[in-house]
Amino acid sequence: MPIDATQAYDDQNIFAKILRGEIPATRLYDDDYAIAFPDIAPQAPTHILVIPKGAYVSWDDFSARASDAEIAGFVRAVGTVARDAGLVAPGYRLLANTGHDSHQEVPHLHVHIFAGRALGPMLAR
Repeated sequence: MPIDATQAYDDQNIFAKILRGEIPATRLYDDDYAIAFPDIAPQAPTHILVIPKGAYVSWDDFSARASDAEIAGFVRAVGTVARDAGLVAPGYRLLANTGHDSHQEVPHLHVHIFAGRALGPMLAR
């Protein structure tokens, strides 16, 4: 169910549990600011999630409250994950849903990296 991006951070969300090691995930990337792992319900041949280690509900929350180091570290992590996966030359798409209308389902900021085939238009027409 889509969430309200203005809600308080819920430390029982699935990504918080992954960060604490309570739920296993295949970590493709892990540094001081972010982790990346394959999506469990991929929507493209390559579908990787990148999440910040801090407790942020959405991109809006992150951009308003995160430190400059966290922001730089997270953005660099997304780029590193895409490069390390060999996605730059063929191309990839980034998606970060915020709030109910975008169908954000987990109340922890996450960026989807989609690749591996032609992805079509950005939005259904």
